[in-house]
Amino acid sequence: MQYSAIQLILQAGYVVKVVLLILLFFSVVSWAIIFYKYRYISRANKETDVFLRSYRAGRDLKGLLIAARSINLSPLANIFKFTSSENIVDKAEIKRSLRRFSALESAKLEKYLSFLATTGSTTPFIGLFGTVWGIMNAFRGIGAAGSASLAVVAPGIAEALITTAAGLAAAIPAVIAYNYYLSRARQLIIEMEDFSEELLDFFSKETE
Repeated sequence: MQYSAIQLILQAGYVVKVVLLILLFFSVVSWAIIFYKYRYISRANKETDVFLRSYRAGRDLKGLLIAARSINLSPLANIFKFTSSENIVDKAEIKRSLRRFSALESAKLEKYLSFLATTGSTTPFIGLFGTVWGIMNAFRGIGAAGSASLAVVAPGIAEALITTAAGLAAAIPAVIAYNYYLSRARQLIIEMEDFSEELLDFFSKETE
């Protein structure tokens, strides 16, 4: 093959290079988020299972606080220990605290997912812009050469299509990861909402 992908990128115009750099940024950050969310949600699930075993074992408030304080990422353990730290005097206050801390934990679970959604929705269009610009340059090259032979057209068209490929390469993993992690986060959020109802009864008894 006469022109490799690297050669085409190096020979591309400034606009196409800028487009490729933007797409590279989106791709690198997206993959960093993908690995981060995998570790975060996996640990949150494991820690939730550990805390629930302690809770189901029927430990008292002090024992559960000790178990919860050794855990950092479980949303269930966090709303338990944060609500326990409040000066609660009635059921209405308990409900407000649980709602507030549940919202904070939900935000943690969904953190950075919006960037994946943005990457998935915008990078194909950024790549398409680079493609259109590259094809315009290719046609200008045809006009300058006064020939439309394959040897003249092919390098310019190939250079332009690289940005489309780069846009899709950034978008596809981001969309898959967004849908996957959003689903796992919502499972934990639903579990947290159900557990909040149990905690409402638990703390109500403790304040009686």
